[in-house]
Amino acid sequence: MKKLFDDLSYKISKQTTKQYSTSFSLGILALSPKIRNSIYAIYGYVRLADEIVDSFHDFDRSTLLVRFKEQTNQALEERISLNPILQCFQETIHRYEIDLKLIYQFLD
Repeated sequence: MKKLFDDLSYKISKQTTKQYSTSFSLGILALSPKIRNSIYAIYGYVRLADEIVDSFHDFDRSTLLVRFKEQTNQALEERISLNPILQCFQETIHRYEIDLKLIYQFLD
């Protein structure tokens, strides 16, 4: 059952990439198929953060950003998230042993 959720999580990040950036999603096709899902996962995560900052004007963006940071920390620590974009992002971070300092710098 977890594999089904993971597969869906990556599909959601891929669709997010396609919806927000046609040129970037086309560029990803030039990369090895082995890493494409991970690139989609990172893009989906960054896009979600950007949406909080740039688009959610009718909401308390500071609160949303704090919550996003907390959910990111929880996903990275527990190695799971019920948020599909955070799920495939945390999996990518752990798979490639990406330095967590880079994520925290991005969030600050």
